[in-house]
Amino acid sequence: MYAKGGAINDARKLFEKMPRRDSVTWNILITQLTKLNKIDKARELFDQMPDKSVRSWTAMIAGYVQCGKPKEAVDLFKQMEEAGESPNEVTVVAVLAACADLGTLDLGCRIHEYLDKCGFMKNVRVCNTLIDMYIKCGCLEIARSVFDEMEERTIVSWSAMIGGLAMHGEGEEALKIFSKMTRVGIRPNAVTFVGLLHACSHMGLIAEGREFFTSMTRDYGITPELEHYGCMVDLLSRAGLLSEAHEFIKNMPIKANGVVWGALLGGCRVHKNIELAEEAIEHLQVLDPLNDGYYVVLSNIYAEKGRWEETARVRRLMKDRGVKKTPGWSSVTVNGEVHEFVAGDGNHPQAEEIYQK
Repeated sequence: MYAKGGAINDARKLFEKMPRRDSVTWNILITQLTKLNKIDKARELFDQMPDKSVRSWTAMIAGYVQCGKPKEAVDLFKQMEEAGESPNEVTVVAVLAACADLGTLDLGCRIHEYLDKCGFMKNVRVCNTLIDMYIKCGCLEIARSVFDEMEERTIVSWSAMIGGLAMHGEGEEALKIFSKMTRVGIRPNAVTFVGLLHACSHMGLIAEGREFFTSMTRDYGITPELEHYGCMVDLLSRAGLLSEAHEFIKNMPIKANGVVWGALLGGCRVHKNIELAEEAIEHLQVLDPLNDGYYVVLSNIYAEKGRWEETARVRRLMKDRGVKKTPGWSSVTVNGEVHEFVAGDGNHPQAEEIYQK
């Protein structure tokens, strides 16, 4: 009760005084600690557990995913396997989400095989997470096959497929899926419209994008959020309608964020509009001052126009404000273990051996 009420310190003290603690008590406290983002404390408690059930492992793995630590989630899942504990449906949902974040396709595929053997593929949430994992790992065809084989689909299933198709440049197919969805009586939600607007943006379907944006409120009573506004600005900017995109931003009922102004800046980069690019940067310097990407885009626009003094000025501005270019990074899975690398970083424990090759 203490833990669920948020009084975690009182709950911890009470827990320490308990002469006998069952797994349910341990699991509740671990879950509440992860919800409060106290992931290290949760892990400390987890490691002290004398007997870990599948729910204990799942609570800790899911906690890592919720706290933005997918690598730790995957590592712990492997420890769970080594301990001989079989995952349940909740476990695999958490691990698949971690695989999606890391792009660890091999583990995701292995879990997919496990799901088939255990009969978990009838679980809609499991299938939805599996679709998301394959989409984020670039395996659109497999994601589509999972989607097509589902006996039951929720709006999450449809929206994931629409968004995935749009993300991978299959905008026309995304619109077909939407038409099929509406024919079977599924009402779109806010996430669905993000995918549809992305599809229209990548295909240059201006009229269709405007209609989708309008229909959100008119037909479905969905209030557009910043992400929808950002998609519309991206749609107009990609098409070269920069003045209209600018007016659209100014008339937004909510304050534009860095993503919205960044979409306009991206259009200015493609269509060489320095004036609007400079205005976008003025806003971005306030909204997202340490994002090096925006400065680099403006610098490149100046360079392409041969305005070298302005290019140098932007570089000086970055230096003066302490904005550093973000180094590239990548990850690779070897023998089931995820290794992360950052450009110019030699801190990997096997760095000497790696660079010799």
